[in-house]
Amino acid sequence: MADPRIIDVTLDERTILWRSADVEQERRIAIFDLLEENAFAPQRKAADGYAGPYRLHLSVEEGRLALAIRREDGAPLETIVLGLAQFRRPIRDYFAICDSYYKAIRNATPAQIETVDMARRGIHDEAARLLMERLDGKIAVDFATARRLFTLICVLHIRG
Repeated sequence: MADPRIIDVTLDERTILWRSADVEQERRIAIFDLLEENAFAPQRKAADGYAGPYRLHLSVEEGRLALAIRREDGAPLETIVLGLAQFRRPIRDYFAICDSYYKAIRNATPAQIETVDMARRGIHDEAARLLMERLDGKIAVDFATARRLFTLICVLHIRG
């Protein structure tokens, strides 16, 4: 019986040198929300017909994103590797707007916070669409799953 969803997600902690409390909170929320509800279906069929659920490990190696997909029991299925060149600007823009957002929630008026948050959501949404395009033919994901995965990709890019 097919169960095309992620039941566990981990990040390669070796690539993350430092996280602020705000970023750590974003990571926790993204993982929690991802595990609560997601759509994740690798497009290459397993020889034995296995169709989920999946364990996912995200890492960045030599400028590429690796999505290591495993079976529920932890046995490897496949690793999808994506070049990250197209994500450099969205990641940089997302970091910048998040920094503004975190500052705004501490000091700004509700209207200013809402303006920054709308810009943050816009960048996040556009990056999620880009991720969906890059995964097309490799992994089928819904928009909410792509948004949460993009958040986790950003966490992997924090260098301190």
